[in-house]
Amino acid sequence: MPPLTQPNSADLDLVTMLHALGDPVRMELVRLMAVHGEISCSPDPLVVPRSTLSNHWRTLREAGLTVTRVDGKARYMTLRRADIDERFPGVLDAVLGSLS
Repeated sequence: MPPLTQPNSADLDLVTMLHALGDPVRMELVRLMAVHGEISCSPDPLVVPRSTLSNHWRTLREAGLTVTRVDGKARYMTLRRADIDERFPGVLDAVLGSLS
């Protein structure tokens, strides 16, 4: 299986990240990771077709918002909070705070 692509910390792009966060499902996935840490590729509270969810995860990963851990057939995603906060201080807190 080829490696999952994601940008290096120094290559994170704010416009790309904000574009990825422009979808309500992806915002919910980010919120879930912020609250729970690592989550599975099909979190319980979301009722979204698997193919659509896979596309959302790919968008988040390629924008640099998540890192994916592969365990057999399962995938577990984590928010790259430290990398994002280092590159764009306060942006993630502002985005997550808007969900309250």
